[in-house]
Amino acid sequence: MVFSSLPFIFLFLPLNLLAYFFAKDIKQKNTVMLVFSLIFYAWGEPVYILLLVGMTLTDWYLTLIMSKYENGSIKAKLFLGLTISVDLVLLGIFKYGSFILSNIKFFTGFPAKVPSIMLPIGISFYTFQLITYCVDVYRGDARPQRSFKTLLLYVSLFHQCIAGPIVRYKDICAELEERRASQFDIAEGINRFTVGLAKKAIIANTCAALADTLLVPDGGDFSLLASKSVLSLWVGVLAFTLQIYIDFSAYSDMAIGMGKMIGIHYTENFDYPYISTSVSEFWRRWHITLGSFFRDYLYIPLGGSRCGKVRTVLNLFVVWALTGLWHGASWNFVLWGLYFFVFIALEKLFLSKYLEKQPIIAHIYLLLIVFFGWILFKFENLNDIWCVLKGMFGANGNKFSDFETWTTVKSHIIILLIAIFASTPVTKRLSAAFKYRALRNNGALAAYSVLQFVIPAVLLLLSAAALVGNSYNPFLYFRF
Repeated sequence: MVFSSLPFIFLFLPLNLLAYFFAKDIKQKNTVMLVFSLIFYAWGEPVYILLLVGMTLTDWYLTLIMSKYENGSIKAKLFLGLTISVDLVLLGIFKYGSFILSNIKFFTGFPAKVPSIMLPIGISFYTFQLITYCVDVYRGDARPQRSFKTLLLYVSLFHQCIAGPIVRYKDICAELEERRASQFDIAEGINRFTVGLAKKAIIANTCAALADTLLVPDGGDFSLLASKSVLSLWVGVLAFTLQIYIDFSAYSDMAIGMGKMIGIHYTENFDYPYISTSVSEFWRRWHITLGSFFRDYLYIPLGGSRCGKVRTVLNLFVVWALTGLWHGASWNFVLWGLYFFVFIALEKLFLSKYLEKQPIIAHIYLLLIVFFGWILFKFENLNDIWCVLKGMFGANGNKFSDFETWTTVKSHIIILLIAIFASTPVTKRLSAAFKYRALRNNGALAAYSVLQFVIPAVLLLLSAAALVGNSYNPFLYFRF
């Protein structure tokens, strides 16, 4: 079940909120959220719910033992290392097991048959959240959770379990045990959810369909990729560039909105990354919770930038290789991570000084780097990546355009412009300016108040209309 499905929007979520608000106290409310979260996760993967519960139980028990020892002591470090090792080994088996064995087979011929291990949805997200829990307790940033049920709720909350944001335990531990959703929170949450839903159902899904039409040959035969026209490849990559941001940020919007509806405040995950003027800034704005996780739980413990230039570059290399691998068990994702490592290392060493003096050139530079980077992300086969890169410059002997491509592009110009507009903070700034004026003018305040009810209702209706009868509703995060 995904947030942008009609059963979730009109059945699961309303039933969840109804049961939640009829619950008498925080204990009952947490029980409601836990039951619904486990049902949500088990909807598509009933077997792997045992993995989720088992990992949480193991971390809960080992962290309780760890907390009995003084921070920094050998025994505390031992249990911390054991807890993290269990998490990473299980993540490695289920997410990277087949990938590792297939590479071993490529070089050695063994094993004769590589087993196909089904990937549990969201395992990368909830594994990292468990790691933040045990590390935060070890560092003294949070108290160990005595209630297994509460820790399981933190890990399995359906708002963010399968698509993020990666929520740190210390950030919401207090709200897990005591919270209140104000009228402002509920209104803000509904608004945020419907905006995210509209971004996903109307804009992202249309961009996804366009990207697949222009980039994926008919029948899915990638050997025909070389015949794609120059225009088809450029606009197709542009559509994918817009799709992946709007789709991912839309899920974060919906998660944050649902959290606010019940009084839980999740960390923001996106801050209009395409307006950045450097790759470093882009990654401070893109998937913020993942970037901050690697910074605080890996890069800084490795020494960060405090150990000289050579060690800094090495630390960055490790972080970005793992960042790429986190996104999927395939070499193209490792290449994608290292691609960004190169530019971030160059910026840290000397390029940032120039970029700061030339903001326009810096913005164009960033957009080009990210644009070509998404090609590495989109295509898993390295030959396909090379074919697309050549084809974008006509080096496959392909023509500039054809009738079918030109017709497709013309019919999607409006949605592309809307998607570009949605990738900027213009709407957010206009809304803030309108709100500022409304607080100082009775007429504007009345209009603003009406719109707070009208806009979410309209967005919900438009999103439902877009989803009715539309079987194309891709879920990008299955590999995470």
